[in-house]
Amino acid sequence: MANSRHFRTIFISDVHLGSKAAQTDLLLDFLRHHEADTIILVGDIVDGWRLKRSWHWPQGCNDVVQKLLRKARKGCRIVYIPGNHDEFLRDFPGMHFGGIEVADRIIHEAADGKKYLVLHGDEFDVVVRNARLLAYLGDWAYDAAIALNVVLAAIRRRLGMPYWSFSAWAKLQVKQAVNFIGEFQHVVAEEARKSGVDGVICGHIHHAVIEDIDGIRYINTGDWVESCTAVVERQDGTMEMITWQKPAAVPALQQLEDEVLEDMQAA
Repeated sequence: MANSRHFRTIFISDVHLGSKAAQTDLLLDFLRHHEADTIILVGDIVDGWRLKRSWHWPQGCNDVVQKLLRKARKGCRIVYIPGNHDEFLRDFPGMHFGGIEVADRIIHEAADGKKYLVLHGDEFDVVVRNARLLAYLGDWAYDAAIALNVVLAAIRRRLGMPYWSFSAWAKLQVKQAVNFIGEFQHVVAEEARKSGVDGVICGHIHHAVIEDIDGIRYINTGDWVESCTAVVERQDGTMEMITWQKPAAVPALQQLEDEVLEDMQAA
């Protein structure tokens, strides 16, 4: 594409393909407008948990997968680091699928010489690690918040009001959630320090941010359910957060809203 931007590396996580909340239209549009030498998928790209509960795989999911495979065929290196929702891929470290390499975690050296530990981050989530049932219940509650978010977004759009994420707002209003995010960031940053690197790039908690924590650069790529964010590395090694909201995606978002409304009426 003539107006596409080219980066050294693109980091994407928490797409949750298979979930009705996955913003596949926005991600596909982002991938059309951005090229890279390397794309690192930082976990929860496919939502195996939700697919086990109820199969949902619309054309948009196929389109995202095909777009990534096409980039791999054209010479882009793609590394897939599984998360807890796509943990079935953790049984295949070092394997290649259609040119996409699977790895548990990697050390990424940026163009400026700085090294980053790249991992999904769920191993530092006590709930996921030690209480799987509680994690599933939390996942169900998150689904409910996303469904409400879609309904509110539809109402706001019809009233001519700008997009606003209820689920993201609610998460930051709960003291325990805010404390969890802060604790998660410090624990992951400490893991990077133990690994002898300059920073860490992760996903998992759907909270996009780039900040320094006690001398460690902490980068969370966010998600493609609420924030629609990716982290890119420029040719000089600079890391940048990109939030992608394109008007072209409105029809697909309207379809998502209609599907969620139908599900709620059927329930």
